[in-house]
Amino acid sequence: MTKKITRKELATCPDCVCFNIRKASRVVTQVYEEAMSKTGLRGTQFSVLVVVALFGSITITRLAENLVMDRTTLSRNLKPLEKRQLLKVIAGADRRTRVVQLTDSGHNTLKAALPLWKKTQQKIARLMGSERLDNLLGELRAIEKITDQM
Repeated sequence: MTKKITRKELATCPDCVCFNIRKASRVVTQVYEEAMSKTGLRGTQFSVLVVVALFGSITITRLAENLVMDRTTLSRNLKPLEKRQLLKVIAGADRRTRVVQLTDSGHNTLKAALPLWKKTQQKIARLMGSERLDNLLGELRAIEKITDQM
């Protein structure tokens, strides 16, 4: 007979970093997606467009690294943006690489989404307070580096 897990053994599980970050992420994603709904962009799609715009032209591999995503997941995320003709994926310098670029429509959509993003970012900063937000962003950047230490 298997011994059941006790409540005492599970007591610290609600403090799980993964659980709490994912929960907070869902809340934040909902806030940004609601704000940008007029553009038809999801929060993750906005982030992809921003990174592509910052680089001008970027390989899928480098884009995946910047977004901390695996290439397969990124490719799935690029499909709706390609379908909406917000970006294009073209052959790179050699046959093995593929390069992502914004289209004119992608630039226009990003330009429309940016003020909505800024307004939401300012609202969150106001609600959290700038010091807490700066601390949070610093901690999140530190978490991104965890894999370098493991």
